[in-house]
Amino acid sequence: MKNSLVEYGFDNASGVATLTFNRPDVLNAINVPMAEAFLAAARQLSEQPGLRCVVLTGAGRAFMAGGDVASMAGSPEHAAQVVNALLGALNPAILLLRRLDAPVIAAVKGAAAGAGLSLALMADLIVAEENARFLIAYNGIGAVPDCGGSWFLPHRIGAGRAAEMMMLSRTLSAAEAKQWGMVTEVAAAGQFSEVLAATINKAASGATRAFGAFRRLVDQASGSSLETHLETERQSFLKMVETADFQEGVAAFLAKRPAAFRGH
Repeated sequence: MKNSLVEYGFDNASGVATLTFNRPDVLNAINVPMAEAFLAAARQLSEQPGLRCVVLTGAGRAFMAGGDVASMAGSPEHAAQVVNALLGALNPAILLLRRLDAPVIAAVKGAAAGAGLSLALMADLIVAEENARFLIAYNGIGAVPDCGGSWFLPHRIGAGRAAEMMMLSRTLSAAEAKQWGMVTEVAAAGQFSEVLAATINKAASGATRAFGAFRRLVDQASGSSLETHLETERQSFLKMVETADFQEGVAAFLAKRPAAFRGH
């Protein structure tokens, strides 16, 4: 599907599907229509015959610069409606992708921030261009990670490093993300396509059903299920929407100024 908010492509020869977040003019910031398009694409993936690998990527300069914060401006009631609409589509999409047998690879250029970081972490493997940057971003608006960010991040890099990213606004370069165990491969700009293709070919030629079973075993061994945790995240985010700090964070984000949080 071309010219959609999430483009869906499938190569019959290799069994590789590619989902491309497609709002490049706003660095692929995810709004409700894009979230709904992502869910539709995830449903299509779950019914795709011959699927061997899924690649998530972003059009333009960024993988995804988080959620569309501007859409959350206004009253707490309005923000809650937006968050519920976003997560009402995103959470089922995440679960569908995690239930696939096919391995999922995130191909990251530019920023993977906020929901973009969460969705990259949802993938089994991350291939990053050397200029990629990884940051939580939710702390900047006085909110908590969603889309599984608070589940995937500590499982991938540990609770201490996750806290450093959240509480000290730590932004990781691609090289640092590799050192921390977040990223699988880092490639120079001129070699990104080649490194990504090699990773895709390796994953797509493997024992797909065994990969899916392995992922489910890992997810089940991690304590609370992802499904339960996604709903817990949603409820935590909705509580943050009611705070003065959230209202200040959104206002500061839109005004491009530092937020003056007061702890309430």
